[in-house]
Amino acid sequence: MGDDYKQAATYPSEEQYDRWESQCEELGMRSMSEFMEAMVEAGLKKFDTSSVEPDETNRELRQQRNELKAELDRARERIGDLEEAVYNSERREVKEYVAENPGATYDEIIQHLVETVPARVTTHLDEMEGDDLRVENEQYYLRDEIARDFEEA
Repeated sequence: MGDDYKQAATYPSEEQYDRWESQCEELGMRSMSEFMEAMVEAGLKKFDTSSVEPDETNRELRQQRNELKAELDRARERIGDLEEAVYNSERREVKEYVAENPGATYDEIIQHLVETVPARVTTHLDEMEGDDLRVENEQYYLRDEIARDFEEA
């Protein structure tokens, strides 16, 4: 390359690069450099950059970020509360059983927990119903906002 050329670089995401590469091949271009150069020039011809406005202002983006962070914090707190409730419920059940049956063996404690699971599950479901679960025709479903949390994870 001569002195009348300068280098420019970009760092597209893998998805972007794959899309660009596909388009480059479809257009029969020799290189990604040629493709990027052509696309920049084409873009410059299509609009005046002084008339381009961002979809959202920095203030709006910060507000959205803060709202999402607050929502995440609430979800984490709720999950923590539920985990603690389950943990404490199981611990309480073991303590009560051992208090009523001093010297109980490991196998006896396990058997007791197995036999009493339905009652504890009913308690958990009752506590979660409305907040995290909805019931339709005696079938349980996650509430939509909770289900989205699991889909995103």
